[in-house]
Amino acid sequence: MIRTVAIYVAAALAEIAGCFSVWAVLRLSAPGWWLLPGFAALAAFAYLLTLIDAEAAGRAYAAYGGIYIAMSLLWLRAVEGYAPDRWDILGAGLSLAGAAVIIFGPRPA
Repeated sequence: MIRTVAIYVAAALAEIAGCFSVWAVLRLSAPGWWLLPGFAALAAFAYLLTLIDAEAAGRAYAAYGGIYIAMSLLWLRAVEGYAPDRWDILGAGLSLAGAAVIIFGPRPA
């Protein structure tokens, strides 16, 4: 369980960092070379999701969605300096609950 959550958190950070590099170049006038580490981060994100112990990629990706939402709000605070509001936090909680059902729900053998 801890391994699964750690992989999802690492994947989310990699995806957010990769996407943010494109955002920074196109919206914040960051230098174009920011795309290089961004693309590497996106490749790491895709690789990390292959490490999830799931019988189907779609289930691994669906569960990842909840983790991604929560990590995006942490990024909002830590990197962009904006505090999530109560609706952000409620939405993240709901998405994490959904992700937990997908990740930890009993499956037939």
